[in-house]
Amino acid sequence: QVQLVESGGGLVQAGDSLRLSCAASGRPVNTYTMGWFRQTPGKSREFVAGITWNGGRTNYADAVKGRFTISRDNSKSMVYLQMDSLKPEDTAVYYCALRWRKDDTIPIMANEYEYWGQGTQVTVSS
Repeated sequence: QVQLVESGGGLVQAGDSLRLSCAASGRPVNTYTMGWFRQTPGKSREFVAGITWNGGRTNYADAVKGRFTISRDNSKSMVYLQMDSLKPEDTAVYYCALRWRKDDTIPIMANEYEYWGQGTQVTVSS
């Protein structure tokens, strides 16, 4: 089993920055794709960003491209999401996810990821 724990969420103003962290434990995760998703009430979970096992490739949703940066530190089993120029529409619960398959892809569908954290709330006020 893999445990994922997110941290770093909070309440900020539009234009501010936040850095989310995801700590993985339980089994080695440094050979698997990891991603960030977000969800607002009444909506399905939405892909935000993903990164391959070695950080060689990343993928971003159009809504966050140029503002968010995903990175990972496999020596610490950590994945990060640097969020800059935040907008009120970025308000959501953000989830870290791990794809437990060694195929080096970055799927954008939530059902392609097997492990999830509990989420961290990000609220951006206007």
